Amino acid sequence: FHTPERESCKSGININFLSVLRYNGSLPNGDRGRRKSRFALYKRPKANGVKPSTVHVISTPQASKAISCKGQHSISYTLSRNQTVVVEYTHDKDTDMFQVGRSTESPIDFVVTDTISGSQNNDETQITQSTISRFACRIVCDRNAPYTARIFAAGFDSSKNIFLGEKAAKWKNPDGHMDGLTTNGVLVMHPKGGFTEESKPGVWREISVCGDVYTLRETRSAQQRGKLVENETNILQDGSLIDLCGATLLWRTADGLFHTPTQKHIEALRQEINAARPQCPVGLNTLAFPSINRKDVVEEKQPWAYLSCGHVHGYHNWGHRSDTEANERECPMCRTVGPYVPLWLGCEAGFYVDAGPPTYAFTPCGHVCSEKSAKYWSQIPLPHGTHAFHASCPFCAAQLSGEHNCVKLIFQGPID
Repeated sequence: FHTPERESCKSGININFLSVLRYNGSLPNGDRGRRKSRFALYKRPKANGVKPSTVHVISTPQASKAISCKGQHSISYTLSRNQTVVVEYTHDKDTDMFQVGRSTESPIDFVVTDTISGSQNNDETQITQSTISRFACRIVCDRNAPYTARIFAAGFDSSKNIFLGEKAAKWKNPDGHMDGLTTNGVLVMHPKGGFTEESKPGVWREISVCGDVYTLRETRSAQQRGKLVENETNILQDGSLIDLCGATLLWRTADGLFHTPTQKHIEALRQEINAARPQCPVGLNTLAFPSINRKDVVEEKQPWAYLSCGHVHGYHNWGHRSDTEANERECPMCRTVGPYVPLWLGCEAGFYVDAGPPTYAFTPCGHVCSEKSAKYWSQIPLPHGTHAFHASCPFCAAQLSGEHNCVKLIFQGPID
């Protein structure tokens, strides 16, 4: 199968991708402009990267404002009412910079909004108070091979400035340069062994404004920073997870995507399952996964499953065990009681660690993918709130539950 990702590897063009966990291939109301479920990072026609240059220690707000209005990129660290350190940044011809955040202003390349997990699929659902920073982070990519990508907390605003106010966590390092953390922080987790069938979860770390790596704070917005982790870097690798306190992003490299199933491959697997004509073991009616274009509409032939045992059925309205647990049903095949939900094919190819057949479902949401992909995501602790972590479905962000967070599906073939 030929895709832009695979063609880029063959032609020597380097393309990296950022995908938002929860959106199963596209935003519910469609991808629009800089607001989309997946963002491609290409080499820019002209370098726009910046690097630190002159440092100013200033005692008056007027002088600080005069420097920040020069049209150059700068980071301001307010130490007190009477002292601000301003670090000017100069053009870097060897790097490209991409910025991520909630703001829709022009400096932001990839606009992200708070993820509402589970079944709340309305893209327009109002968030009372977003925890994602307007200018959350920046990713700086080398323009020459091996195209190393580094992540930094905070992004430059429309005035090309980053301001760390009096209350922000900030400090002077032993070598004299200033650094700091954003309010809710930028967390990164690099999987052990890359993003493959054998990958294991890494350790979540916090990235500073200057790109250093720290252990996590006690809570997300605590004033006291964690400990410096000297043997780790802010270099992104295939499968790195970036959490912005409200949305989690998956970083995929061009080389990594070359070994990942494509949309066409997932569609071929869907057609292969449907061609086998799986049947409901009770109603004996043929089941079929709906087309990827109709991934949010429950159809008449949709497969449903009992998630405690994995038996796949067609829809029926009996087997309830109690009035209080409307979703708890008794499987007619093995009498196991548990959630009974429609099955949905995981459509975002970048979330798969292999190209195996979709034989496992996440519990309790019913999203289906390959066995190794399901088992990989079932063991990944994703940040939740200010200090909690739990495994979530990558296709809808629902918190996983059950004995193993996923279940093997048991299909019945046609009797004839």
